[in-house]
Amino acid sequence: MRIYGDTVSGNCMKVKRAADLLSLPYEWVNVDIVKGESKTPEFLAMSAAGQVPVVEWPDGRVLSQSNAIIRYLAEGSSLLPDDAFARAKADEWLFWEQYSHEPYIAVCRFHMLYQGKSENERESWRVARGEVALDHLDRALSDRSWLVGEAFSIADIALHAYTHVADEGGFDLEARPSVLDWIARCNDRFAAG
Repeated sequence: MRIYGDTVSGNCMKVKRAADLLSLPYEWVNVDIVKGESKTPEFLAMSAAGQVPVVEWPDGRVLSQSNAIIRYLAEGSSLLPDDAFARAKADEWLFWEQYSHEPYIAVCRFHMLYQGKSENERESWRVARGEVALDHLDRALSDRSWLVGEAFSIADIALHAYTHVADEGGFDLEARPSVLDWIARCNDRFAAG
């Protein structure tokens, strides 16, 4: 399979990490979103939304949206719980990440890191919602090691993507010890493969 992505994108790194953890063979095709490479006619023919990541299989099937991709890749593996309710809890985190976390944490990071804006130039409403998201995550992790049950899962992969670099968007992770401990556990898991 081919993974079309940009290594600066947390959404793309979710897919790369899931594929690596599952030992799935793939070809990485770099798409520089800052240079507009996801908006070319060739890319748009493959994925009309013009967003990365996109995965293409040899038979021509194409799947986009990071959380849909990692859920598909994880099917039948230890990254996706066997129990139906636990799978739904993982989905709950995936949906929450895209609606209540990524639009605030990732966008503030993009503004600061790639557009050169200062902390003071961030949109205050976006910062406030990002703080709420990080606080929610810290509370959720205060009495457990992983987001769903007792095992590392796609929920952890999805939330780690932008949480571990939230400081690049001006967010204080030091004030969230449960999040910091969880990031360290996730990093160990990624390093172990």
